[in-house]
Amino acid sequence: MAKALGELEQSILFALLDLEGDEAYGVTVREAIHRRTGRSVSSGAVYTGLDRLRDQGLVDSWVGEPTAERGGRRKRYYRLEPAGLEALDRSVRVFRALSDGLLGRLEARLREARGE
Repeated sequence: MAKALGELEQSILFALLDLEGDEAYGVTVREAIHRRTGRSVSSGAVYTGLDRLRDQGLVDSWVGEPTAERGGRRKRYYRLEPAGLEALDRSVRVFRALSDGLLGRLEARLREARGE
């Protein structure tokens, strides 16, 4: 059985799914996570997560050309590999199976807990 993805790993994979080609590098991954979740994630956490996902074969990366805006430094770009798509799909399917039929109950219990 494949290892389950953590929340940050899922967020990174979803961000890579959202971003294309030369849009997908550490800063834009971090921004995409924040834009979609409202969660601020440190750059270090994003890069550590990207490295871990690359080591697992779920993400690939390459280094682009030097850019003047970065003082001649290169950006490392990332993309989902087929294994990363499969892992993300499994993760979503597990969440859907766990929550199937329970979201209404969750909302009702939250309203009750809030005294609504």
